[in-house]
Amino acid sequence: MSPADYRIESSAPLAGLLLPRPGAREHLYYSSRSLAVAMAAKSTTPGQEIRVVHVPTGEVVFRKAGASRADGSEDF
Repeated sequence: MSPADYRIESSAPLAGLLLPRPGAREHLYYSSRSLAVAMAAKSTTPGQEIRVVHVPTGEVVFRKAGASRADGSEDF
């Protein structure tokens, strides 16, 4: 496998404690599918979907809905 077999992508900057530079990029590359999925699962992005894509085929192997406000409060 090449170093770029799996890509974590989102249309918004990614954030997470395990990311190299949180919020710095919208795409991160990994050689391991399990590592890419674990990193994507632990990451967040404001209201945007996070995907793990197998780069050679373009197949989406993992998908996570974006974080949203679920605390039930409303701003008036």
